[in-house]
Amino acid sequence: MLTFFLVSGGSLWLFVEFVLSLLEKMQTQEILRILRLPELGDLGQFFRSLSATTLDCGGARRSVIGSGPQLLTHYYDDARTMYQVFRRGLSISGNGPCLGFRKPKQPYQWLSYQEVADRAEFLGSGLLQHNCKACTDQFIGVFAQNRPEWIIAELACYTYSMVVVPLYDTLGPGAIRYIVNTADISTVIVDKPQKAVLLLEHVERKETPGLKLIILMDPFEEALKERGQKCGVVIKSMQAVEDCGQENHHAPVPPQPDDLSIVCFTSGTTGNPKGAMLTHGNVVADFSGFLKVTESQWAPTCADVHISYLPLAHMFERMVQSVVYCHGGRVGFFQGDIRLLSDDMKALCPTIFPVVPRLLNRMYDKIFSQANTPLKRWLLEFAAKRKQAEVRSGIIRNDSIWDELFFNKIQASLGGCVRMIVTGAAPASPTVLGFLRAALGCQVYEGYGQTECTAGCTFTTPGDWTSGHVGAPLPCNHIKLVDVEELNYWACKGEGEICVRGPNVFKGYLKDPDRTKEALDSDGWLHTGDIGKWLPAGTLKIIDRKKHIFKLAQGEYVAPEKIENIYIRSQPVAQIYVHGDSLKAFLVGIVVPDPEVMPSWAQKRGIEGTYADLCTNKDLKKAILEDMVRLGKESGLHSFEQVKAIHIHSDMFSVQNGLLTPTLKAKRPELREYFKKQIEELYSISM
Repeated sequence: MLTFFLVSGGSLWLFVEFVLSLLEKMQTQEILRILRLPELGDLGQFFRSLSATTLDCGGARRSVIGSGPQLLTHYYDDARTMYQVFRRGLSISGNGPCLGFRKPKQPYQWLSYQEVADRAEFLGSGLLQHNCKACTDQFIGVFAQNRPEWIIAELACYTYSMVVVPLYDTLGPGAIRYIVNTADISTVIVDKPQKAVLLLEHVERKETPGLKLIILMDPFEEALKERGQKCGVVIKSMQAVEDCGQENHHAPVPPQPDDLSIVCFTSGTTGNPKGAMLTHGNVVADFSGFLKVTESQWAPTCADVHISYLPLAHMFERMVQSVVYCHGGRVGFFQGDIRLLSDDMKALCPTIFPVVPRLLNRMYDKIFSQANTPLKRWLLEFAAKRKQAEVRSGIIRNDSIWDELFFNKIQASLGGCVRMIVTGAAPASPTVLGFLRAALGCQVYEGYGQTECTAGCTFTTPGDWTSGHVGAPLPCNHIKLVDVEELNYWACKGEGEICVRGPNVFKGYLKDPDRTKEALDSDGWLHTGDIGKWLPAGTLKIIDRKKHIFKLAQGEYVAPEKIENIYIRSQPVAQIYVHGDSLKAFLVGIVVPDPEVMPSWAQKRGIEGTYADLCTNKDLKKAILEDMVRLGKESGLHSFEQVKAIHIHSDMFSVQNGLLTPTLKAKRPELREYFKKQIEELYSISM
């Protein structure tokens, strides 16, 4: 059929469009007859290979899902900015419920779309009355946990063409000071008085002289207001600013697609954080790519409900919420305690559930921990295999006999209504992903990207429910792989550094031209630093990092060499290799003790023996680990940067044994392979 189509003058692109159109117009048996495929499984395999395939475009690859050769910039003509996205939701929802919150053991309470829109206009007008300007040069800090007021503050900025700059706790006080100064932030909206105090301390030390106004969502004491007055900072409640704006209302000043919408600072691992500048068009293009890819299997509606618990300071959560608002759906916020998330989900009954792999791993571990006998575990695995076979054939359901016997309780723990799960931020385990696709009876998508491409650049293609890859390019961007000579990766072999170009790629780092040039080349390609490999079906697999920086399962970046440079100061440590895995939530280490120092160091702690004996002594291993962690704390390492377990190795890393370069630098891939068994044991013992 394909050969006939091409010979008769058609193009591969038109053939793809023709085949996809069959899905819309014909029944399954008609498609089977025309394509001469005898079984549903064969049909599923055909469309998996077809839809995941990408087309070469000047050395780059792009999605075949789209309406032509141009990259996708928007999905709806009336939603090209984030302001328009919300207005569209307001219109089609019929002023339905928008933002939900709850108190302990209480049902969700809801603000309607019109209430949110009104409060955003009042807050924005109030900001204008407090010396803010309705333009893209006006940066407003938002320093809060997920809650309705976060979205109201964001929408207030968009209503008057201001720019949102999220702040978050894990940045640390030094980074927050840097961001406030770099972005010239004069106004910060915070949730709790403690955060206001943190900001005031910087002003009192004359570290952030430009900060003039702090707006609080929660109630606060008069003493805080007086403390602010002493250092020239006005402290006001969010309600007071909204009231001021209601009395002095200003007409909206909507932004344009090319206008800046948000500066999202990434924590990084060394140096100051980088402020990724994202336009309204960047954000709209990215979530439009998601909508285009999933439109054949999933259509968001006003009935959709999203549970918000992943940090709004990161683009992944913001992208998912944008999809919901654009279609008039609801967003319910968790209570603020991740331990109560399951209770919140049962009360909310969400239909959309974004997750990070660490949470998927916890769900998987909890399910199997409850199968506490060999028979129960065997039955659970048997049921999962039966449902996984259905998933591979394109059947996704939650009403099978296996659901009734095993999986309905799992589904009920998520509220019982989830129809889409999206995972990102770090690679997901194929084993865990495959099991949960079966157990949860809903579509589970995996994506890959980074802040600099507005969250995502690849995504699972509907129908391709295999694991071990991050999907195909989104319709809003091209992807190419470029040679990484020093790591022996070559684009001609389908391997190399992942580069992204398209309307979802950021405009650069705020006031940081040097690091902008490192990330964006002269042709507009974003160099991600990740090493990818094209698989036969046109999907992308992440196989390495160009630089020795990686993510843990919870999405935190780690620079192992920085940690090693701290731990090497431990007296008994001669050499150290810190290892992390994006499927694990913590670090482990391989330590080579100093043969001259360790015996006396051990003797002071009452531990005797030869060097060989000491290397196998559990008490000494514990003492070395404690000393390393102590140094880490003194040097300001975060808890996720500290190793949780170590293996003592008696032989030095050397050029001769292939573990060091001629310049005596660690050969990390070789170390990882050499100590593979010991690393696996450390993770299994520490789980």
